[in-house]
Amino acid sequence: MAETLNKKSIAELVAEKHNLTKKEAAEIIDLVFDTVSGTLKDGGRVDISGFGKFEVKTRAARTGINPQTKETITIPESKVPGFKAAKNLKELVK
Repeated sequence: MAETLNKKSIAELVAEKHNLTKKEAAEIIDLVFDTVSGTLKDGGRVDISGFGKFEVKTRAARTGINPQTKETITIPESKVPGFKAAKNLKELVK
């Protein structure tokens, strides 16, 4: 079974590989994720060569049904983060 990777385990890997404390590595990882999140929040795009592209996509308004009342409702337009894997990553996971 494949391992689940989280921020803490990434920071531990970075700390070990680059001779940093876990705290220093965690601060670097937080900075990276905060920068990516902030860029997306401001409407920008993050392109990590060989990995993929993160961008904000607009989900159009649509009609839905309230499951409790079966009443038709309008779901407003919303913005959601999206990710498109780079060719290298797609090939790697095949």
